[in-house]
Amino acid sequence: MRLPLPRPALPVLALLAASPVLAQPKPPPAGVPMPGNPLPSVPIPGAPVPIPGAPGSAAGKPPPADAAPSPAPTPRGRAGNAAPAPRGAAPQPSLAGKPPPLGPNERPPARMVSSGTGFLISARQALTNNHVVRECRSLRARNAQGRDIEASVRATDEDKDLALIELGQDAGPGLTFRAGPEVRRGDAVVTYGFPLAGMLSSGPTLTTGDVSALTGLSDNQSQFQISAPVQPGNSGGPLLDASGNVMGVIVSKLNAQRIAQRTGDIPQNVNFAVKGNEALDFLRRQNVRPQTATSGPTRSAAEVGELVHPSVLFLRCMG
Repeated sequence: MRLPLPRPALPVLALLAASPVLAQPKPPPAGVPMPGNPLPSVPIPGAPVPIPGAPGSAAGKPPPADAAPSPAPTPRGRAGNAAPAPRGAAPQPSLAGKPPPLGPNERPPARMVSSGTGFLISARQALTNNHVVRECRSLRARNAQGRDIEASVRATDEDKDLALIELGQDAGPGLTFRAGPEVRRGDAVVTYGFPLAGMLSSGPTLTTGDVSALTGLSDNQSQFQISAPVQPGNSGGPLLDASGNVMGVIVSKLNAQRIAQRTGDIPQNVNFAVKGNEALDFLRRQNVRPQTATSGPTRSAAEVGELVHPSVLFLRCMG
C-alpha cells in the first residue's frame, strides 16, 4: 500500500507533559448563554430604540399594582461615587464574592500548570525533560514515600530536551545507567511514570515494550523509537532495560491524530526516548557522575518496577 509522503512542517510529535486542563469541563458553544450569564442583546438595524421615560418604553410603563416598591437609590458622593458607609457600620460584602485586588508587590497564588516524571540519579539530584520544567515558576517533587519536596532547575539542554534538578532534601536512591552491551532492536524495555495525573491512578504506572528503532523521528540519532505505551505525564521518566538499568529518558510520542489526517491510518505505539548515553553526556557536562553498570541477568517487569520505584518522582510545575 502506497502512502503519501508527510510534509516536513507537519507537527507530528506530541510532548508528554500533562496539563490539568484535561480535567476541566468544556465551555459551551458560541451563542449559547452560560447559566446566570445571559448574552447581551444586540440592536436590530432600523428598529426603534426605546427612550427611557417615553410612552411605550419599558422605563415609561407604570408598575403593576402588586409590584414591590423600588429600592432607594444608593447615595452618591460629590464625585459620583458611592458615599462612604457611616462609622461603625458593618463592611459590605464584595461584588459576587470576588477577592480583594492584589497589592503592587503581591503575586497570585501558585497553581499546577503541568506535571511530569523525573528520576533520581543521586539522593538530591534528578533528571527529567526540559519541556516539563521550562514554564515553571516553582517546582515540587513527590517521592515514593509521599513527601513533597521543593526542587529547583540547575541546568537544561533544550536540544536534547533534558533538565537536571536539585532537591531540597534526600529523596531516595539514584538509579544506575546502562554501560553495555549495545542496545539492539527488539531489546525489552520498561517505562515507569505518572501519566495523566488526576485522571488515571495517582500512583506510578508501568508499561512494557521493545526497542523498535535505534533512531528517532527523521533519523534523530539522539533518540530511540520504542513500542511501550506512554501518555502525557510520562515525560522525563526512565526508560529501563530488563536488568533495571536506565537506557533512556521518555520524551515524546507520535501525534497519531495528525498522522491519521494525512495518511488515513492511525499509528500505534510510536514513542521516543532520549538515549542513555546522551543523558550521561549532559550530566557529565554538569560535573555529575551517576552510577553505571553493565546489564546482566534479566528481571521480570514486575521486579524492575519494584527495583526502581523508590527512585521515581512525580513532578508538579507550578505557575
